[in-house]
Amino acid sequence: MSRPDTGLPNHFELLATDGAARTGRLTTPHGVVRTPAFMPVGTAGAMKGMHWREVRDAGADIVLGNTYHLMLRPGAERIAALGGLQRFTGWNGPMLTDSGGFQVMSLADLRKVSEQAVTFRSHIDGAKVELSPERSIEVQRLLGSDIAMQMDECVRLPAERDDIDRAMRLSLRWAERSKRAFESAPDGYMLFGIVQGGDIPQLRHASAQGLVEIGFHGYAIGGLAVGEPQAVMLAMIDETAPALPSDRPRYLMGVGTPDDMLEAVKRGVDMFDCVMPTRNGRHGVAFTRFGQVNLRNARHADDPRPLDEESSWPSARNYARAYLHHLVKAGETLGAMLLSEINIAYYQFLMQGIRDAIARGTFDEFYQRTREDWARGDIAPR
Repeated sequence: MSRPDTGLPNHFELLATDGAARTGRLTTPHGVVRTPAFMPVGTAGAMKGMHWREVRDAGADIVLGNTYHLMLRPGAERIAALGGLQRFTGWNGPMLTDSGGFQVMSLADLRKVSEQAVTFRSHIDGAKVELSPERSIEVQRLLGSDIAMQMDECVRLPAERDDIDRAMRLSLRWAERSKRAFESAPDGYMLFGIVQGGDIPQLRHASAQGLVEIGFHGYAIGGLAVGEPQAVMLAMIDETAPALPSDRPRYLMGVGTPDDMLEAVKRGVDMFDCVMPTRNGRHGVAFTRFGQVNLRNARHADDPRPLDEESSWPSARNYARAYLHHLVKAGETLGAMLLSEINIAYYQFLMQGIRDAIARGTFDEFYQRTREDWARGDIAPR
């Protein structure tokens, strides 16, 4: 699509397309991100159950931190004094921070929304906290993230049209304020706008148009994977992605399952994040070429075979299903750790396969083969 000249530098290079699917390269102050990219979520500056070196070894180029949680503990000013989020955590690669807007929805019983800001009661100690677009950007700059997100209001679906419309228009006004607050950021750092509009195509179009007129380094599709069926999510991506500039990265927030990501890439999405790989790993579920495998199931109790003997990730090849089953049933921390790293590695394996297929012009074949493998399911029990 055509877009106004906002004067913002573009750090995204589109390398190849295959249908609507895209592969590219996003250059940040802390390194290059290959797209499509999955960003593991380190909410409080840590990946649950994993060391940063495992995240890197699994193939992740970029990770996500949570503005709301980090501003409460240990505090943005403290992190800044200690050298920023990368130095503080030991993750020396690119980082994206969300704006805190998701907590506007998820902590609905602890907050109040006004034109000026969101007022929270801290879930830690009950202290009153105000988060405005300006403060959100200030916190993200103190953290030193490579990519900051505008402050927005996300509405859980299903919702009334009037409420979706109100939140979308508030988010647009907050987008303008967020951009003004970001103007002093050093060169190379980026701010993404967030398309809202729930499950209503006209509101999605209005939000996308408004954001493009304001102008951002990249654009996110927000307010999905918040209670609606997958078919609705995909329909909204179909409506939204073509309305965004083709020369800027597109980020589908909070998504998702491997199936969700494969479908979204097919529709032109470049970036993803989700807690699912580590959360499911802590609950005994592995993501593999065969789909999801529940290690709590008794069928694995006497099975000496690995999860996937062809996997490039050692833990998926070298540990018996019987042992993983035992660790999960016994509540051993090692079980959660192993399954979390196996899942993150699978997500990165999927992203690498997608990137390679788009570059070769064989994405449709990759798409069909991947879906057939999932449909075939896990290997038969012994």
